[in-house]
Amino acid sequence: MLDIKLVREKPDFFEKALARRNGGFSIKPLLACDEEFRRIQNEWEDLNRRTNEISESFKTGKFSGSEAETLKEETKTIKARRLEIESLRQELEKKLLEYQLALPNLPDDSVPDGVDEKSNKEIKRWGNLPKLENPLHHYEIGSQLKIFDFERGVKIAESRFTVLLAQGAKIERALMNFMLDFHGKRGYQEIFPPIMVNRDCMIGTGQLPKFEGDFYKCADDELYLIPTAEVPVTNLYREEIIHQENLPILHCAYTPCFRREAGSAGKDTRGYIRQHQFNKVELVRFTTPEKAYDDHEQLTLDAEAILEALELPYRRILLCTGDLGFGAQKCYDLEVWFPAQKQYREISSCSVFGDFQARRANLKYKPADGGKARYMYTMNGSGLAIGRTMAAILENYQQADGSVLIPKALQPYLHGITVIN
Repeated sequence: MLDIKLVREKPDFFEKALARRNGGFSIKPLLACDEEFRRIQNEWEDLNRRTNEISESFKTGKFSGSEAETLKEETKTIKARRLEIESLRQELEKKLLEYQLALPNLPDDSVPDGVDEKSNKEIKRWGNLPKLENPLHHYEIGSQLKIFDFERGVKIAESRFTVLLAQGAKIERALMNFMLDFHGKRGYQEIFPPIMVNRDCMIGTGQLPKFEGDFYKCADDELYLIPTAEVPVTNLYREEIIHQENLPILHCAYTPCFRREAGSAGKDTRGYIRQHQFNKVELVRFTTPEKAYDDHEQLTLDAEAILEALELPYRRILLCTGDLGFGAQKCYDLEVWFPAQKQYREISSCSVFGDFQARRANLKYKPADGGKARYMYTMNGSGLAIGRTMAAILENYQQADGSVLIPKALQPYLHGITVIN
């Protein structure tokens, strides 16, 4: 959420910064609503102040009889006006919050301008692409090895739900444990949060109200199945004040994740890439403004380190303003190589949010100098999406005889299994 005080002070700056997103965003409706709300709020406070003055006069009795009648009439007038503007005040306050929650974060100056992914900037590449003749898609390999069962997933639930069998289930679990152990050694404290959250949590991290239709919601409770562990982990410290000496806080969390993918009809309908239910290990950091961008670079390196340990070729992409997530100031996408598709595909998004999420979730820290509490800076990234990692392993480690080799780093988690036949 943007700082309304700064928006008032620098309207042209905010208008130009939002225009970089190419989404038709404008602060003008927000400022108009804010001006009207403050006018009504000031009148409301003036009426309350006058009510208190009249009440004090009656307590002291310092007025004549005729003045008493005048004050009584004034009290009636004030009461009527308060009733008149109360509903308007509440309506404007609600509308003001709606405008604030509807506006995205401002892009960082280092983010390239652009309308869509065509303007994204490649930062680096790592690894050698495997030399494979007529590589199979991961879903073909998984079906042949009988570790994916797409048909029974549909029978049990619906499309984009998959049953993992035998070594497929073991690889999924092995990847989860490998990633958690790996990040734990790099200083991330492991968390296993609830996978259902309330509406305030979803608002706090920016999923709601903007993307209301993308999530699974319980019918009888105001609870949502999480789309990512970012939501419960970021909200761990909601409405709290953390002492600066305890920052940065680093957490990693495995959770199943659930997304309706309402806006992705026709995309990746085959395979294990875009599922309604999937597993992921998430990295979340809480830090101070001074260290945020260094921490973002480190978080991205931590996610990359998993791909390097598994020896999967990847590249890092800096997203342009038109492709940037709603709440992000800056985002790197990590894309892993898929030989059968002959392209890199996203496997992690590492975003820094500034104080955007902190303002929505009221995440604050107490400075070491004893000054007034300030908003933290938050960031997160997949470390990694487990299903996509398995799909990348199947394609990059496939052999001519139809078998798939297991990456060396993962073999200890599969009790020495080196190949799937």
